[in-house]
Amino acid sequence: MFSYRHAFHAGNHADVLKHLVLVQLMRYFAQKDAPYWYIDTHAGAGAYALDGDWAGKTAEFESGIARLWTREDLPAIVAEYVDEVAAFNNDEFLRHYPGSPFLAAHALRERDRLRLFELHPTEIDVLRRNFRQQDRDVGRRTMIYDADGFEGVKALLPPPTRRGIVLIDPSYEDKRDYARVFQCVGEGLKRFATGCYAVWYPQVQRRESQQLSERLARLSNSWLHVRLTVRKPSGDGVGLYGSGMFILNPPWVLEAALKEVMPWLTEVLAQDAGAAYLLESRQG
Repeated sequence: MFSYRHAFHAGNHADVLKHLVLVQLMRYFAQKDAPYWYIDTHAGAGAYALDGDWAGKTAEFESGIARLWTREDLPAIVAEYVDEVAAFNNDEFLRHYPGSPFLAAHALRERDRLRLFELHPTEIDVLRRNFRQQDRDVGRRTMIYDADGFEGVKALLPPPTRRGIVLIDPSYEDKRDYARVFQCVGEGLKRFATGCYAVWYPQVQRRESQQLSERLARLSNSWLHVRLTVRKPSGDGVGLYGSGMFILNPPWVLEAALKEVMPWLTEVLAQDAGAAYLLESRQG
């Protein structure tokens, strides 16, 4: 149950898509003075050393963030994402990668709040240690829960501010996660119908993965679905060949921004001729 460690995958193509979208969501929410909550159901360790033993073992970041790091032709929203990663590196070298909690902590304003769930017994210790190294203002705005985020998020909805982003991105190592994601979003919408729910999912050769976006689309009349495929599925049926983000109650400007950047991003992150993207939406 607790074998998955995101450090092996930090900064890969799936993180690029997920965090590029997340940065745009937070920037949109910050355009209004009213505070908002950022809730992460599967926070992980928060930050990762790309030159460490784990990330270095697989070096997945080399086909992800590293392909963007030194380019001078980044489209605007890609540049904003890369700038956020650069804020966690002291020089021009790419040594550290911020996970979703650290990107959120960097983006949140004085009155915004950060709520993080992590159930992995080792990951939560690292997460807490990483946040203890942040300044007191970040610590004051943050609460970390040693709990199942699928269940724990219910008690936080709706947030007092009635504005919020909920990121749901389990490892899907347990195939039951697909059903739990669907249930979590459905129950969340009942409690907090206007909340922004961002669901990340892997592209793998599993029926549950292929059907998740179709199931989520039935929950709301307002959604945006973006998927990045970086290679053809392997002949043996093993491995991650892409990922997607399904956003319920998305900012209305997000689709146009992604429509402009996804062809470029697909070309840059492509691993073979099977690279492609999908962008679809419904605005109720």
